[in-house]
Amino acid sequence: MSSDPTAPRPARLTAAAAVCAAEGLALAGGGTYMLVMGLLGRPDSPSQAETGGVTLIALAVIPLLAARGLLRRRSWSRGPALITQLIALIPAWTLLRASGALIPLGIVLAAVAVTGLVLLVNPTTARALGIGVARD
Repeated sequence: MSSDPTAPRPARLTAAAAVCAAEGLALAGGGTYMLVMGLLGRPDSPSQAETGGVTLIALAVIPLLAARGLLRRRSWSRGPALITQLIALIPAWTLLRASGALIPLGIVLAAVAVTGLVLLVNPTTARALGIGVARD
């Protein structure tokens, strides 16, 4: 828990939770789209589209739970949130090396992931989560 649960939640912690929630919602939205198109559309491989959609929806749970934990000042939530940001850099790098309209998407994804990392490693966030604080 936090070092002082009665203190107001720092804006950085709220912003970090918002970044995680946005990433989780984007994953869920992308997964839902893939699943629906796999079921109703005409993909090259319906089973691959359906499996990819279910996988993205399942992966969306991680940042969404991390966002909830950050809002509730649970120290465990910083780990999954950090991992989510680090993993987001992989597709961002891939998109940055692509061509055309994918490059701006890669820039946005990289900016969101780096912003999330900066917010999560900030000392104010760590203190609010009770990380590195001596407990009585």
